Amino acid sequence: MNHSTYVNWGGHPIKLTWIPSKSLPNLEKVTSVHGYCFHEGKLLLVLIKDRGYNVPGGHIEPGESPEATLLREAHEEGYVKGNSSFIGMLEVSHEENPHFDPLGKYPLIGYQLFYRMDIDEVLPFQREYESIARIWVEPDQLPYVIDDHELSALILKEAMLVRLP
Repeated sequence: MNHSTYVNWGGHPIKLTWIPSKSLPNLEKVTSVHGYCFHEGKLLLVLIKDRGYNVPGGHIEPGESPEATLLREAHEEGYVKGNSSFIGMLEVSHEENPHFDPLGKYPLIGYQLFYRMDIDEVLPFQREYESIARIWVEPDQLPYVIDDHELSALILKEAMLVRLP
């Protein structure tokens, strides 16, 4: 079932809708890829300079698949490796945003993709990229650690339902 909320990102009203799915959207509309990464029952969060704690994620590089993006970002930000499964997407709508720039870098309606990752290798944390720390939290502690929209908890619940082989 889809759920929506409104957020204020940089003074801009944005409508977010969580869409659980097994199918990817048009990749030209994908703005980022993120992963709820689990190890021994705990969730990986990374501290990104000037942004706070969040799940690993980032932008797709040319020629890269969404899943490869997640694996790369999880390695670069959290220094972990594992297996992943697509669980759904956030539709990010600027349709009600009076400040939307149609010539800007984001589409009027874009998508943030979400995966569940089961970590099978934890590497030494090196701080070579944009993350400055990683922590492991009990999943039910997520709302106390990251300051995010209400759909984060819903996406976490969806991720916890997935079992990878």
